[in-house]
Amino acid sequence: MDSNIVSYALQYTGILVEVALILYLARRSLWKREGGIAVYLTSLLITEVTRAYVLHVNGLDSRRFFYAYWCTDLLLVISAFLLLCFFFGRACRDQERMSRLVRLFLVSVFVLVVAISGVVFTHKYTELFPYYIFEFNQNLYFACLVLNTLLYLLLQYMESTDDQLALLVCGVGIQFAGPAATLALLHLIGAGRFAQSLNSLVMRVCTFGMLLVWAYALVHVRDKATVVTRREIPVLAQVTANLNI
Repeated sequence: MDSNIVSYALQYTGILVEVALILYLARRSLWKREGGIAVYLTSLLITEVTRAYVLHVNGLDSRRFFYAYWCTDLLLVISAFLLLCFFFGRACRDQERMSRLVRLFLVSVFVLVVAISGVVFTHKYTELFPYYIFEFNQNLYFACLVLNTLLYLLLQYMESTDDQLALLVCGVGIQFAGPAATLALLHLIGAGRFAQSLNSLVMRVCTFGMLLVWAYALVHVRDKATVVTRREIPVLAQVTANLNI
């Protein structure tokens, strides 16, 4: 009972933080520049609100909640992949050749996940849902976990000065790593009501931790590339003025 109370508290507090961050991006006119972040936050909000509503109306064991859960999970995992594509593009925005290679790599990863997930049809070819959706979500989720780790290592290798991006990537790592470790543990000890409660609680804690890191990164840490661009403008104007003289 206590764990359920904590889980619900984290869920609804997380919804408030998501709404606050979305409004912050809209107020600062950052929707275009931070499009990947805005899309992911919106997906999180849709997922949380939809699941909470269907759970309240139909109950945990209802068929509608089952479909609502896995459909929103599909939305969430695809938006997570798009978010990482956005982060990779931001990390390589000043290196055109590397940017092309990264895009090719990300497309290859997505195609590979779709193909590997399709193996399920050899056993359950008549049931697209939930078998294929479950397999696809799981495979793409772990692919995102690996991609996020590779992105963090890439930032270290490039000695990136984009502190905001580094924090955003660390936030995603918090959200992915905790549930992945929990799922691995549940595979060992078996599923059950306690296992479901533990998995739900860990996911809520990790998502809330990610939101707190993101809130700090977006509000208090500025994108270094934007700062440099703004500082170059007066310098360029001064050089031009000297040449005219």
